[in-house]
Amino acid sequence: MKFSEQLREKCLPIWRQNHQHPFVTGMGNGTLQADKFRFYMVQDYLYLIQYAKVFALGAVKADDLATMGKFAALLDGTLNEEMALHRQYAARFGITGEELEAAQASPVTLAYTHYMLHAAQNGTLADVVAAVLPCAWSYWEIGKELNQIPGAAEHELYGEWIKMYSSDEFGQLAQWCIDLMDEQAEGKSERERARLEEIFLNTTRFEYLFWDMAYNGEMWPGDA
Repeated sequence: MKFSEQLREKCLPIWRQNHQHPFVTGMGNGTLQADKFRFYMVQDYLYLIQYAKVFALGAVKADDLATMGKFAALLDGTLNEEMALHRQYAARFGITGEELEAAQASPVTLAYTHYMLHAAQNGTLADVVAAVLPCAWSYWEIGKELNQIPGAAEHELYGEWIKMYSSDEFGQLAQWCIDLMDEQAEGKSERERARLEEIFLNTTRFEYLFWDMAYNGEMWPGDA
């Protein structure tokens, strides 16, 4: 079994909970309330800004030009494709660019992104990949699952999201991250592999917390 397969297998309970979260299933059957998706898009926009920085750290820690170039492509894709989708959605909801830039991150968004950046800054290239992989991999799987639901990809609010994350282009990026995880795990000691498993598990857990935060509109206690 490949290392990436071992990671997914060990995380399978929380992995499936992510896929079965009411926010995710609500996108698939079209019952998700628009205000919940609106909240998600703003928080995910803030998340992607930090996610892109982790890809930049991947380029820094890579030791060959091909890997550096791929991380640069991921950085570009995040900043200029994923975030463009978010700005399009924002326009549908009447959210201005100024509102997006002034938005405040929720506690979960802060904790998730700070954890990824901490793992990436203080670890090796393998740590970088373990930190970002659950998001890319699970979004690809979720996108493909939702795309199989009749009419889901044509939904006026959620269709473009489903199309993007189920696309071959996004799948290729996710698969590259999976393959790089396997490559980076080769020759690692049991202690090093255990650390990578912990990072992967924690960011998988954060994926669930992010869906839950968006579904419940959770900000800081005491905020209006």
